[in-house]
Amino acid sequence: MSKKSHENLETRFDFLDEAKVTVADRGEEYGTVAENFSRAALIWSAVLGKPVTREQVALCMIGLKLARLSYDDKAADGWVDVAGYAACGGEVSKAE
Repeated sequence: MSKKSHENLETRFDFLDEAKVTVADRGEEYGTVAENFSRAALIWSAVLGKPVTREQVALCMIGLKLARLSYDDKAADGWVDVAGYAACGGEVSKAE
Protein backbone atom coordinates (compact mmCIF):
# COMPACT_ATOMS: atom_id res chain seq x y z
CA MET A 1 0.00 0.00 0.00
CA SER A 2 1.14 3.50 -0.62
CA LYS A 3 1.90 5.99 2.12
CA LYS A 4 -1.05 8.00 0.87
CA SER A 5 -3.45 5.23 1.90
CA HIS A 6 -2.10 5.49 5.46
CA GLU A 7 -2.98 9.17 5.93
CA ASN A 8 -6.14 8.33 7.88
CA LEU A 9 -4.35 6.22 10.50
CA GLU A 10 -4.48 7.98 13.84
CA THR A 11 -5.26 5.58 16.68
CA ARG A 12 -3.73 2.26 17.68
CA PHE A 13 -6.94 0.61 16.51
CA ASP A 14 -6.54 2.17 13.05
CA PHE A 15 -3.01 0.79 12.82
CA LEU A 16 -4.09 -2.67 13.99
CA ASP A 17 -7.02 -2.72 11.57
CA GLU A 18 -4.71 -1.74 8.72
CA ALA A 19 -2.23 -4.44 9.76
CA LYS A 20 -5.04 -7.02 9.62
CA VAL A 21 -5.90 -5.95 6.07
CA THR A 22 -2.25 -6.04 5.04
CA VAL A 23 -1.65 -9.50 6.53
CA ALA A 24 -4.78 -10.85 4.83
CA ASP A 25 -3.69 -9.40 1.47
CA ARG A 26 -0.24 -10.97 1.80
CA GLY A 27 -1.77 -14.33 2.62
CA GLU A 28 -3.62 -14.28 -0.65
CA GLU A 29 -0.40 -13.45 -2.50
CA TYR A 30 2.12 -15.70 -0.75
CA GLY A 31 0.28 -18.53 0.99
CA THR A 32 -0.09 -19.10 4.70
CA VAL A 33 2.17 -17.35 7.18
CA ALA A 34 3.60 -20.70 8.30
CA GLU A 35 4.41 -21.71 4.71
CA ASN A 36 5.93 -18.36 3.82
CA PHE A 37 8.01 -18.05 6.98
CA SER A 38 9.13 -21.68 6.64
CA ARG A 39 10.38 -20.95 3.10
CA ALA A 40 12.19 -17.85 4.32
CA ALA A 41 13.71 -19.79 7.23
CA LEU A 42 15.04 -22.47 4.86
CA ILE A 43 16.60 -19.87 2.58
CA TRP A 44 18.08 -17.85 5.45
CA SER A 45 19.42 -21.06 7.01
CA ALA A 46 21.25 -21.87 3.78
CA VAL A 47 22.58 -18.33 3.42
CA LEU A 48 23.72 -18.05 7.03
CA GLY A 49 24.91 -21.63 7.41
CA LYS A 50 22.93 -22.18 10.61
CA PRO A 51 19.34 -23.04 11.44
CA VAL A 52 16.79 -20.21 11.37
CA THR A 53 13.27 -20.68 12.73
CA ARG A 54 10.01 -19.21 11.51
CA GLU A 55 9.85 -17.19 14.72
CA GLN A 56 13.28 -15.77 14.01
CA VAL A 57 12.10 -14.77 10.54
CA ALA A 58 9.34 -12.71 12.19
CA LEU A 59 11.80 -11.16 14.64
CA CYS A 60 14.23 -10.25 11.87
CA MET A 61 11.49 -8.71 9.74
CA ILE A 62 10.39 -6.65 12.75
CA GLY A 63 14.02 -5.62 13.21
CA LEU A 64 14.23 -4.50 9.58
CA LYS A 65 11.07 -2.44 9.98
CA LEU A 66 12.44 -0.90 13.20
CA ALA A 67 15.65 0.04 11.38
CA ARG A 68 13.61 1.80 8.72
CA LEU A 69 11.45 3.50 11.35
CA SER A 70 14.59 4.78 13.07
CA TYR A 71 15.23 6.70 9.84
CA ASP A 72 11.63 7.96 9.51
CA ASP A 73 9.45 7.36 12.56
CA LYS A 74 6.51 9.08 10.87
CA ALA A 75 6.25 6.36 8.19
CA ALA A 76 2.86 4.88 9.01
CA ASP A 77 3.43 1.84 6.81
CA GLY A 78 6.42 0.85 8.98
CA TRP A 79 4.27 0.87 12.12
CA VAL A 80 1.60 -1.14 10.32
CA ASP A 81 4.21 -3.66 9.17
CA VAL A 82 5.67 -4.07 12.68
CA ALA A 83 2.19 -4.88 14.00
CA GLY A 84 1.60 -7.30 11.14
CA TYR A 85 4.91 -9.13 11.60
CA ALA A 86 4.31 -9.34 15.36
CA ALA A 87 0.94 -10.96 14.73
CA CYS A 88 2.46 -13.35 12.21
CA GLY A 89 5.24 -14.23 14.65
CA GLY A 90 2.65 -15.00 17.31
CA GLU A 91 0.78 -17.23 14.89
CA VAL A 92 3.80 -19.24 13.78
CA SER A 93 4.92 -19.64 17.39
CA LYS A 94 1.68 -21.52 18.03
CA ALA A 95 1.67 -23.52 14.78
CA GLU A 96 2.71 -27.15 14.61
